[in-house]
Amino acid sequence: MLELTEAARVTAGIVLLTVVAIEAGGAFMVRVVTGAVPTTDLQRRFFRAGHAHAGVLVILGLLCLLLGEATDLTGFWRWIAQTGVLVAAILMPAGFFLSVLGVGRARPSRWVVLLPAGGVFLTAGVLTLGVGLLRV
Repeated sequence: MLELTEAARVTAGIVLLTVVAIEAGGAFMVRVVTGAVPTTDLQRRFFRAGHAHAGVLVILGLLCLLLGEATDLTGFWRWIAQTGVLVAAILMPAGFFLSVLGVGRARPSRWVVLLPAGGVFLTAGVLTLGVGLLRV
C-alpha cells in the first residue's frame, strides 16, 4: 500500500475538490460553444485552452504529487517536485481566462503574463521530479 505523507494526503484531497470548478468550467464551455455566451474568436480559443490546461495539469499534478513520495528529495526541491505542476494548474488557466475577460476582447490583457509564469513552474516541477526519481 502506498503511504502518503500528511502534506501529500491533504494536498491531494484539496486538489480533487477543485475538479468541481473544472466541471463548472466545462458547463461554461458548453454555453460558449453553443453561442449562449457571446464571445470573440480569441475568447473562445483562450477559454478552451484554459479549460483544457486546467484538467490536464490537475491530473498530471496529482501524479507528480504521488510520484514525489517515491523520491528522497527534501525541502524546497521536494515541494517544487510535488507541487510545481499544481501551481502551473492554477497560473496557466488563470492566464488564459483572465487575459480575455471583457466584452469583445480581441487582444489578451496583461494577465497573459501568467502563462509563462505557469510554464516556469511546470518545467521546474517535472524536471525536479524526473531527476529526483532517477537519483533514488
